[in-house]
Amino acid sequence: MKDFTLYFGATAFLSFLLTAVFTRRLIPVLKSKKMGQKILEIGPRWHKSKEGTPTMGGLSFYCVVTVLSAAAFAVLALTGFEDKKLLLSGVLTLFLAASNGAVGMIDDRQKLRKKENEGLTAPQKYVLQLICASLYLAGMKAAGLIDGILRIPFTELTLDLGFFYFFLALILITGIVNSVNLTDGIDGLLSMISLVVAAFLIVVGYRIENLPLVILASGALGGALGFLVYNYHPARVFMGDTGSLFFGGLFAGAAFMTGQPFLILLYGIVFICESFSVILQVGCYKLTKKRIFRMSPIHHHFEMGGWGELKIGYVFSFVTLLACILSYFAF
Repeated sequence: MKDFTLYFGATAFLSFLLTAVFTRRLIPVLKSKKMGQKILEIGPRWHKSKEGTPTMGGLSFYCVVTVLSAAAFAVLALTGFEDKKLLLSGVLTLFLAASNGAVGMIDDRQKLRKKENEGLTAPQKYVLQLICASLYLAGMKAAGLIDGILRIPFTELTLDLGFFYFFLALILITGIVNSVNLTDGIDGLLSMISLVVAAFLIVVGYRIENLPLVILASGALGGALGFLVYNYHPARVFMGDTGSLFFGGLFAGAAFMTGQPFLILLYGIVFICESFSVILQVGCYKLTKKRIFRMSPIHHHFEMGGWGELKIGYVFSFVTLLACILSYFAF
């Protein structure tokens, strides 16, 4: 456990420090390149004042967390880390995070090139995400890290789903990635929730003695905190899809590293609610021409009801914390 604390402390601290420094230097560069956020006309009218705020700031923690985690994994490999499969699961999860972040980067660049809030089309983005998830699952299967057996959280029950497991896993990964992306809609919200989820994954990593998981989660914790320094309301920079898809990929992969991937439906409850609020809103409107929420994703529903951005951030983070505490008892 001494190694765990060393890697946790070093990774989290360096990730925070480097992300904060990198973001500070990145903001004027993004401004000079005129890489400002475009605000949709259908969004809350007061969000128009945010137009022009630099986006794609997630590039800072994307680079920092990727490099630090890769370096830590290299040190583990060179110093004779015994559980090679565990180490490989960390490398594959880092790949999932980085590849999804790369998809977000392409999307952000497209938006800025077109000078509007529409980059890649939804089918284009989803196909790329499916490729990332498929490669991840293929690697995990080839390494013997997943076996088609679904473990039911809070019970000793298991279900051998065979090939169907991989279909569900594919839906879970892409669903989580996009749900995390949808959560990034107001100042600091995703950064704050990511802090809570990352902290939970660190605790789980200690609990199940998974050092690569601790390293990845520590990087995410430091990166989210370092970015929040500038993303806290009123935000001076947005993470863009580069950052939100990176976090989405990291959390989705980390869920598999815990051995209970579908438990993320509980501790990631805010992500799930954000996604389902959009599905319900769109489905209901198409069928009845009526809306369930004032606006979706659901954080905008509360915003339209008079909640401030900070209140939403704190309440949603607290709900995530409660879900994480409950989830802990599944291990």
